[in-house]
Formats: sequence, structure tokens, C-alpha cells
Amino acid sequence: QVQVVESGGGLVQAGGSLRLSCTASGFPFDDYAMGWFRQAPGKEREGVSSISWSGNNTFYTAPVKGRFTISRDNTKNTVYLQMDSLKPEDTATYYCAAGRIRFGDPLEPKEYNFWGQGTQVTVSS
Repeated sequence: QVQVVESGGGLVQAGGSLRLSCTASGFPFDDYAMGWFRQAPGKEREGVSSISWSGNNTFYTAPVKGRFTISRDNTKNTVYLQMDSLKPEDTATYYCAAGRIRFGDPLEPKEYNFWGQGTQVTVSS
């Protein structure tokens, strides 16, 4: 049974930091790229960051470049998203997902097969 579980969300003031974690099971974790996505109320789900199965390649959407860092530990079946210098516009539900991406866009939700339930991140001004 596939499970993808996010944790680490919460309420933080602008300029603060949060570290999201995502632990997965039920599929060969180190064969899958892992991505973080977010969805704010009334908006479409957008790709935030992605990391290749090996961890050698990372991708970020422009608004978070230089502030967010994605990493993974294949020995723990876990991917992380370190979020620094948070802004109110980062407020959203953050989702973790797994996908076997070969040639597609690593920040495109349609490329991902397994999804978590999401964790809320709220940044106050």
C-alpha cells in the first residue's frame, strides 16, 4: 500500500523558516523523483520544487529560488523542503508527490503518481 505523508507545516511570521518532511512507503522510493507542490485557496496547484531520484538534480519555481532548498535521504525514504525567508504569499497547503519522470516537466503535477494529503503552511505578515 502506497503512503505519502507530509509533516512540518505550521504558522510562522514573515521572514521565518519551516522545514517540511515527507516520508513515503509502498513503492521503490529511490526510483522516483519527488516533488513539492502548493495550493492556495482559489488558485491552481503549482510546482514548488523537485528532486531527481538520485538527488543530483533539483528544480525550483522562480518565486522560491534562493529561499527554499529541497533534499532527500533515500535511506529513510524521506524528502525535505527547507523554507527560509518565508513570505505571506507562501501561504498554502503543501503537498508531496512521487513520480517516475523521464522527459517531462518536473514541476508539472500531472507527472506525479502518488500524493500525500498535504500540510498547511501559514505565513503571517
